[in-house]
Amino acid sequence: MRLRHKPWAKDYLENQPEYVLTSLAQKQQNWREIFGNENPLFVEVGTGKGQFLNEMSKLYSDVNFIGLEKFESVLVTAVERAVAGSSPNLKFILGNAADLLDYFHLGEIDRLYVNFTDPWPKKRHEKRRLTYSSFLALYEKVLRPGGEIHLKTDNQGLFEYSIESLSQYGLMLKNISLDLHQEEQCAKNVMTEYEEKFTKKGQPIYRLEAAFPNKI
Repeated sequence: MRLRHKPWAKDYLENQPEYVLTSLAQKQQNWREIFGNENPLFVEVGTGKGQFLNEMSKLYSDVNFIGLEKFESVLVTAVERAVAGSSPNLKFILGNAADLLDYFHLGEIDRLYVNFTDPWPKKRHEKRRLTYSSFLALYEKVLRPGGEIHLKTDNQGLFEYSIESLSQYGLMLKNISLDLHQEEQCAKNVMTEYEEKFTKKGQPIYRLEAAFPNKI
C-alpha cells in the first residue's frame, strides 16, 4: 500500500494531546489514570485510519480503547475521527508494535486486536508478521490474566500461519471463523476500512480469538 504523505500530520497530532501520545518522554503512562477510571483496556495494534476503534468506542462506553499506529499520515485520519466524535474513552499512540513494552506496563491490557495486518508473505519477512513468536512474547507480557488476542484478516496465508504460530507458542484458540460474514458471530462484528473493502468484493474474512493458558 502506498501511503499518501501529509506534511501537516505531525503538527496536527502534536496539537491533539488529549487524543494522541507522540512524545517519547510520555512512555509507560498509567492509562487508567489518564482515562480516569478502572474500565478494561483494549488495544488495537496497527489501527490504521481508525474506523474500527472509533466505532467500538461509541458502542462500548465502559471500555477504554487505544490505537497504536506508526505512520503519522495514517493516524491523523483516526485522530480526526475521534475529535469529531468526541470519544472520551479513546486514545492513540504514534508508535510501533515492537515497542509495546515502552507504552504499557506488564499485565495492563485486557484485549489486543490485530486487524488486517500486513501479511508479509515472503519467508524472509516472517519476523515482521504480527503473529510471529517475538510479537507473541510481547503480547504475553502486556496482557493481563484472562486477556485475549482477537485477529481478523482477509489473507488466508497469514491466517493459516497465525493458527500454526499461535498454537506452537501454546495459545488456546476459539471462535475460529473461515468466513466471518456468513456466521452468527458477525452480528456483533465492527468492520475496519479494509474489511468493508474486501467484503464488498466477496472475499471471506478470517477471524479467531486466542489466549495464553497460563493467563486464563
